[in-house]
Amino acid sequence: METVLQTSIAGVEPKRGKVRDIYDLADMLLIVATDRISAFDVIMANGIPHKGAVLTQISLFWFDYFKSDIENHLISADVADFPAPFNEFADRLKGRSMLVKKLTPLPVECVVRGYLAGSGYKEYKQTQTICGHKLPPGLKQCDKLLKPIFTPATKAELGDHDENISFEQSIEIIGSEAAHYVRDKSIDIFKKASRYAESKGIILADTKFEWGTGTADGKIILIDEMLTPDSSRFWPADKYHPGRDQESFDKQFVRNYLESIDFDKSGPGALLPPDIVNKTSRKYIDCYERLTGKEFPT
Repeated sequence: METVLQTSIAGVEPKRGKVRDIYDLADMLLIVATDRISAFDVIMANGIPHKGAVLTQISLFWFDYFKSDIENHLISADVADFPAPFNEFADRLKGRSMLVKKLTPLPVECVVRGYLAGSGYKEYKQTQTICGHKLPPGLKQCDKLLKPIFTPATKAELGDHDENISFEQSIEIIGSEAAHYVRDKSIDIFKKASRYAESKGIILADTKFEWGTGTADGKIILIDEMLTPDSSRFWPADKYHPGRDQESFDKQFVRNYLESIDFDKSGPGALLPPDIVNKTSRKYIDCYERLTGKEFPT
């Protein structure tokens, strides 16, 4: 399969994010997950084969798994349902694209953590708190928390870093009713997804949800991707050991490589060597296959 770094379907230039190309179709969006990979908010020079398709297929799996729990923005992932001229480009779009409702994203990232990792661990070492949550002393890196915690963040522009905030700050940004709703729903989904992942030998350490508004009935519904290796930390349970970095199914593998070459975390992205590219691709595919129980169609 060709590695897709960007799309320009029928001469239309989409809005490009770190990974997704988004086509505005009036009341709908066509979201194409490319094979771009970013680390430290920098897009790397080369992509990861199959990555965009893996992200899309994992999101579709979870959308279906949670269809009775929460409404989401998906209209169709079948290229035949896409409007012209996009339905003529099945070879470029199949497997990595979703036609979705066009909604207004809430300006808060809804992060749920079940383990002490990443920026949460860094904050804990400095203050013994994460986003206003006071935690017990003496916790080690990647320790399991007593219960999942909601640690929201502000959304950053492309190239900038998200900023962790307290729940009280999220109320100031989106209002009390919305903040309580997305907090409670995010934690509920995280708990259920964690139990399912554990049954497949995978630890869901943390994840990020996005929510949007603008439906006719005024509901807040789930948008963007869902519980993918780009929005979550997934660890193989049989390799888990607190007190150190964990083996993972996400791009932490790429981050660790970049740290090893003293990447300056700015400017142009590094050209990842073939072994890093291939191993990362395999990690994404392994995550899909373990979660779904299906072989990934490469």
